[in-house]
Amino acid sequence: MHAEDPIYLDYNASTPLLPEVVDAMLPWLRGGFGNPSSSHVYGRRARAAIEAARAEVAALIGCAPEELVFTSGGTEANNLAIRGVAEALPDRPQIITSNIEHPATMRCCVELSKRKNRVSIVRADAEGRVRAEDVARELSDATGVITVIHANNETGVLQPIEEITRAAWRAGAVVHTDAAQSVGKVPIHVATLGVDLLSIAGHKLYAPKGVGALFIRKDMPIAPFMVGAGHERGIRPGTENVPAIVGLGVAAARAARDLEEEGARVKVLRDKLFVLLRERVPGLLLNGHADKRLPNTLNVRFPRVSGTALLAEAAEVAASTGSACHDGHEAASSVILAMGVKPEEALGSVRLTLGRGTTEAESTRAAEALAAAWRKLAR
Repeated sequence: MHAEDPIYLDYNASTPLLPEVVDAMLPWLRGGFGNPSSSHVYGRRARAAIEAARAEVAALIGCAPEELVFTSGGTEANNLAIRGVAEALPDRPQIITSNIEHPATMRCCVELSKRKNRVSIVRADAEGRVRAEDVARELSDATGVITVIHANNETGVLQPIEEITRAAWRAGAVVHTDAAQSVGKVPIHVATLGVDLLSIAGHKLYAPKGVGALFIRKDMPIAPFMVGAGHERGIRPGTENVPAIVGLGVAAARAARDLEEEGARVKVLRDKLFVLLRERVPGLLLNGHADKRLPNTLNVRFPRVSGTALLAEAAEVAASTGSACHDGHEAASSVILAMGVKPEEALGSVRLTLGRGTTEAESTRAAEALAAAWRKLAR
């Protein structure tokens, strides 16, 4: 980032590479060109680097290294989990999901519904949380997989995955959670959650784009949707991206070291940012649960303005909305609408997400810039 750049408050979209991640990757971008499937010394070195990274990522989420498969990112991990289990369990065609999922999950479920699967969608409440009892009501002997996001990417709201898995066990269903936004931000242990599959995206925790991982519980039935050689136990064929995997391992190790400290720090800044905005913007409202959310995420509704227009006016801040624009017409975020917010109010939503680079001074400046932009547009 350069001194003249706007204040970056879009860490849920992507994170910069940590310096130690870059340093760890460079040798594999320069001289470490060996194919990890080769038996000679160049290949053995690459394979050893991959396995070291696998152990680091596994340690972050509390699984065995052999239960982790590297992918190209969170989208592939979600598709592999959902499609793979659906194909492996053809006699259990029901899929249960929620109406606040990332498109990588929702669109996958929609595509499967066009084939042989039946998709049941559970609605979130006004605070952006799925109720475990609502998921339990949808369970049947035909349920194959339940897929519910761990922390919503727009609101940061954490979902009751532990309660959902307890209900799933009784029905013999498989549980997958998309933890792309939460891994590295809050403590996660797959045994505590009780999940069978969990998705990770590297660029959400200061690793490169284009790398991710999928936790697959031992003995979990899953069918690969790509074919090739036997890479990643045959579940994800294709020669591994060694530099990116090494970077993901280093980022996971750093996250494990200072998870609680960094989480507490950004939570203080996030809460201060919210206080400053409420003081300056009468009628500002929080989207999502006040407490059960990621420590870095603040999604708010600005009254009487469009979030897109607000961010365009506040050029000093780089953030995002969950809205979409098609043919010049802005549409409100489906996640915010799913919480029962009126469309005209939902359009004022802005997602402000903090990270390792965020300072207290930046939080204050961002609040002032956003408030000034709101006053100009709302008058």
